[in-house]
Amino acid sequence: MVRSVSPITRQSWSLPIVLVAISMISSWEFACITPFVAFAVAAGYALSLRAALLTVAAIWFTNQAVGFAVLGYPWTLDTILWGFAIGTAALLATALAGAMLRLRIENNLLTIGAAFVLGCATYEGGLFLATFALGGENAFTLAIVGHVALLNLGWTVALIGTYEALRYGGVISTDHRRGASIAFRV
Repeated sequence: MVRSVSPITRQSWSLPIVLVAISMISSWEFACITPFVAFAVAAGYALSLRAALLTVAAIWFTNQAVGFAVLGYPWTLDTILWGFAIGTAALLATALAGAMLRLRIENNLLTIGAAFVLGCATYEGGLFLATFALGGENAFTLAIVGHVALLNLGWTVALIGTYEALRYGGVISTDHRRGASIAFRV
């Protein structure tokens, strides 16, 4: 007997698919400065940690596919290693931001802010560490890192704000996996 997928099951996959689709568009627009921290925090906010990690991995893969297939990233060892460094930093940022979001600090805004700062520090710190092996430390000036942080902050506000607007509007149900994120807090 074949069972159909319930609306809740379909919906649990809809947010990751939407985030990956948005990231694909942002990869065309922003190329090397895709807002991975924003996607990490938003995924950690709305999804279980496992689903957030899988979503950010899919976002990274999509970003790399767009970069190499559409934007013409060079097929060099250096570029490929930087791609893996970006993916590793994004996944570490997701794990730590997700852990921070699960601490259940009383103030959601403070929790999201702390998760963003931790995610941003982890992501940028991971990429900076990669410069010791791959070079490129000149990309870590205060102006560049500040610009990337502001870009990620704007995207974080937009992604979580849109999620909350849809959740409060009843478009996104909070019945499934109650407690999987801080968004589902009663």
